[in-house]
Amino acid sequence: MKNIYLSGSVLCLTALIFAGCGGTDTTVNINRSTASNAMGSAANSIGNAANTVANTVSNIANTSTAASPDDFMNEAAIGGMSEVELGKIAAAKATNADIKKFGQMMVDDHSKANAELKALAAKKGKTLPAEPDSSHRSVIDSMKAKTGADFDEDYVDAMVDDHEDDVAAFEKEAQNGTDADVKAFAAKTLPTLKKHLDAIKAIQAKMK
Repeated sequence: MKNIYLSGSVLCLTALIFAGCGGTDTTVNINRSTASNAMGSAANSIGNAANTVANTVSNIANTSTAASPDDFMNEAAIGGMSEVELGKIAAAKATNADIKKFGQMMVDDHSKANAELKALAAKKGKTLPAEPDSSHRSVIDSMKAKTGADFDEDYVDAMVDDHEDDVAAFEKEAQNGTDADVKAFAAKTLPTLKKHLDAIKAIQAKMK
């Protein structure tokens, strides 16, 4: 009889131990799941916050005010004259046939745009700069001194940088300009600048 009681006690104790262990595993699993969910929620919150900041910065950049009409016309005139002078140099001394062709396109397209801008400025009683400023003149003089492959590479790199800046400035003016005529000029000229950027980037890619 004592053995029966003892066996029963052992069985009860064993059952309690197993039950206790099972409960512990369940608690650990629940705790792990809760921690995992909390970490996931925190990560999502951080990701959403980062996206919000990025979107805010993008929206600010897209809606920022364009330059004043006079400043835009002055900068466009200086840049256009510089493109024509550099284009003439490229058409004459580049060793790469594609660069020579691109240089001539700069002369033709920017001469036309410069004439349209000059007429627009005259209509508004504004006088545009008659020649490139000192910083642009420095680039032109530097290019005149280069020859061969050095000229080709530096000219292409300069044209990529210049046209990226031009496209950004003309896009901003076309979207946010305060003078209807200047805004229309920017919108009309923008596709030509994008064509130039695509063309010079293609040349740059071939050279590398």
